Parts: sequence; C-alpha cells; structure tokens
Amino acid sequence: MNLVLPRHEVVVVGGASGIGKAIVLAFREAGAHVSVLDRDAEGLAELVKHDPEISTEGIDISDFEAMERFAEGKEVDHLVVAAAMGSGKPAMPFWKMTPSDWEPVIDVTLMGTVRSVYAFTPSLLRGDTERKSVLLLSSVAGQIGSPTDPPYSASKAAVINFAQCAARDFAPHGIRVNTIAPGMVRTNLNRSVYEATAAETGVSYEDWAEEKIGKISPLGRWQEASEIGAMSVFLASEQGRNITGQTLNIDGGQVMHS
Repeated sequence: MNLVLPRHEVVVVGGASGIGKAIVLAFREAGAHVSVLDRDAEGLAELVKHDPEISTEGIDISDFEAMERFAEGKEVDHLVVAAAMGSGKPAMPFWKMTPSDWEPVIDVTLMGTVRSVYAFTPSLLRGDTERKSVLLLSSVAGQIGSPTDPPYSASKAAVINFAQCAARDFAPHGIRVNTIAPGMVRTNLNRSVYEATAAETGVSYEDWAEEKIGKISPLGRWQEASEIGAMSVFLASEQGRNITGQTLNIDGGQVMHS
C-alpha cells in the first residue's frame, strides 16, 4: 500500500515538537505540503532547518483571531490539531488541585482544539471537500479517567466528543473527522506527568515509566511518535475514506472496549 499525498495541503497546529512534529514529518514523507502553527519559535526553526519546504507560523493556540487571519483564503485539505498541555501538578486525589488549576489546561487542550477547527472550517469547506479530513489528538487518558491529571483527562475526553459532533456535521461534505489516542510516548508532556509526583515517589523517570508500562500495557512497550504519524497519514489518505467519528488507540492494548 503506497500512501502518498502529493499536492495535499496540511496544517498541523502544535507541530513544533513531540507527537505533532512526528505527524509533520510523516506528512512530508508522504509528499504533502505542511504548514505548522505553534508558539515554540525554537521548535519551528528546527523544523525548517530539517526541511526548508515546511511552512511555519508563530501562533499561540489561544489566539483565535490570529488563526483566523492565517486561515483566511488558505487552501487546506487536512487539519491536524496536536497542541495540548497538562497541569503539571500532583492530583491524586483530585482535590489536591483547585478549580483554577483546571482553567489553563482546558483553555489549551480543549478550547485550543475547538478554536483551531472553527478557524479552518471555511477553508475546509472550500473546493474539493471529498478528499479532506480533520484529525484531533486525544489520549487514552480521555477514555479511562486517568487520576494523574484530571483536567487533562477531562479535556481529552471532551476532544473525543467534539470530534464526533464535528464528524456528523462535516459528513455531508465528505470531510472525515477522527481522533488518535496515544498511550505512553516519550514526550515532554509524558515526562511532566512524572515530574508532578517525582518529589513524592523519589524514583527516576526511567524507572517510573518502565513500571507504569509494565502495569498498564499488555504489549509492555513504549509507543512511538512515528506510529502516530503513520496513522495520521493513513487516515488522511484515500484508504481512510470510510473512517470518521472514530477514536483510534495506539496504546499497546492499554484501553480495550468490549
């Protein structure tokens, strides 16, 4: 199966690092032109250094007007939203946190996703919509109510629900909307979960991660960012034309629904 997307225009919001960056590189390998929106200037510069054909724009996901200006008149075939943040605070039990601790996480992880889709909807509805798609990054935490970061878990659960709403509304235009839910991936966000409780546990990140993977993943191994990138391209391709409103877990079997 040859997954190529020549002349496809892809926008990745939150693509300067981590899983978002892996998605950018996967789309580039498939021949697509990719524009990356992120507030991480250093990460954007590294992307361009790696591949000068990648277009970048320094935009914060909280700035809806800036995203609207960028999207105005743009041709967009595929929108990917990968930006997210955790609270970075210990949260077991949840009342160790305050309601105000939830607000920045929800604003970036949920509302940032919502703003992104709203900003690019006019572009998605323009032209040949039958080949277009939207991909939102969720997490297994959004399906199991992970106790390590309740605001993050709740935000990612809401992203899944929003994707289903959007999938129904876009379906008459042939535009597909899905979510990918990664499990344990070596990213700064994953490490921040460890750091929130490191003072209490007193174990290294490597020991914490390996113990957690052994407990929660039937396959017992890390998930790789490149795997999420590969699935992203598949969902955008012709082979994914009948997949919409779905959440695809890349988690080593952590979440299984009967």
